[in-house]
Amino acid sequence: MIDTAEIYFSERVVGDCLRAAPAHAVIASKFLPFPGRSSPRRLMSALDGSLARLGLRTIDLYYVHYPLPFIDVGVFAEGLVEAVKSGKARAVGVANFNADQMRRIADHLARAGVPLAANQVNYSLLRRAAETSGVLEACRELDVALVAYFPLASGRLTQPSDSMGIKPLLMCLADIARVHDASISQVALNWLLARDSHVIPIPGATKPHHARANLDALGWRLSETEFDAIDRASARTGT
Repeated sequence: MIDTAEIYFSERVVGDCLRAAPAHAVIASKFLPFPGRSSPRRLMSALDGSLARLGLRTIDLYYVHYPLPFIDVGVFAEGLVEAVKSGKARAVGVANFNADQMRRIADHLARAGVPLAANQVNYSLLRRAAETSGVLEACRELDVALVAYFPLASGRLTQPSDSMGIKPLLMCLADIARVHDASISQVALNWLLARDSHVIPIPGATKPHHARANLDALGWRLSETEFDAIDRASARTGT
């Protein structure tokens, strides 16, 4: 799965790579809303632009990048329904929506027979607001994927640190990593995968070995005891 957006330069890079060496990959991109750019027509125009840059006729998953204050989510739902009905998107989602906004747009989409596939939010062992805000609960209720961006907290969960605030958590991750001959980051990703079947982390990778290391996190699973130990250590960070 490759995640990008119309405002990311990577969207063009992904398109160049797909054209140079076509491969099976799940491609996701996002529509950037802002005042005056929230109509279904604007969303479809943006989708056409993304498809052109990616060199695709259909995108696997198309998101609304974030909600807009004072703009009814039904406006976005209309555009997302058109994206699916036109065959230009296989599935649609939202990003950075709260639980209430999720439920409302899911209801709008359901009336047209289109499911809400995902909500992409900031979620990691150092950022667990999705649990307390009701977003994770709403994902379970609606059977929507919680796509976790910054699952390694922008690199803070990749290596030991002297930061007193998170040092106990990193020590816990390091102890468990040694047992599994794994890295701290792989343990952090494993925790997210074990947290809930709806959670799909999308770690970044700036070098090939980062991507390989992320992939290797799929080869094993934390025990219940290990999961609980990490959970407690994370809770003590106050996040």
